Amino acid sequence: MKASKSATLNQRIRSELEGRILSGEWAPGFRIPYEHELMEQYGCSRMTVNKVLTALAESGMIERRRRAGSFVARQSPHLEQVALEIPDIAMQVSAMGHAYAYRLLRRQLRAAHDGDAGEAELAGTARLLAMDCLHLADGRPLALEHRLISPTGVPEVLEVDFAVTAPGSWLLQNVSWTRAQHRISAWGADAATAKLLDVKAGTACLVIERHTWRGEQAITRVRQIFLGDAWDLVARFAPGNR
Repeated sequence: MKASKSATLNQRIRSELEGRILSGEWAPGFRIPYEHELMEQYGCSRMTVNKVLTALAESGMIERRRRAGSFVARQSPHLEQVALEIPDIAMQVSAMGHAYAYRLLRRQLRAAHDGDAGEAELAGTARLLAMDCLHLADGRPLALEHRLISPTGVPEVLEVDFAVTAPGSWLLQNVSWTRAQHRISAWGADAATAKLLDVKAGTACLVIERHTWRGEQAITRVRQIFLGDAWDLVARFAPGNR
């Protein structure tokens, strides 16, 4: 229990510091509070603070200077603007006036598949958390989700009860990210997918594949299969977006 509380506090501190950096509240060059100031603020040990700052430095978000302190990195090659937002399916379904529900179909801690570079990046020297999930709107299947999460990048993920909470919603609320890659395609549902979505095989579906990183650390990889007539995507662009 003590280790669990320590991991939760570690993640809370890291998420709050990352949030201030990513929001621009702490601009490039800003000096992050000294270790003893963070210890006092969060009521934690120097070891906990040091682990958080080390992780932020390894991700490229801050620079640690001996005797000077830690500063927000002036230029980070990992911070990218994403025109297509990462949606919280539960919130979007509810916002459209429908009753949202979720089912965890499978949860497995396994090794990366041989020859799959994306899975190997997520696993590192450890294993992956693999889950299959079904999202529903008004009691009817809306989307099938195949999700992989890196316990190396998000160690507390192994303690979350995903039978109750959808992994995408939990990640958005608890884990910050700095880079995402999207791939969107159309696909005719195969027999196994069609059975889970309660439609005929070959039914048109919208497929979203997304990889997400925090600095150099891969966080999650997901393939979401939506019924084509039940979901759409809205991307917001502004001058200067890449």
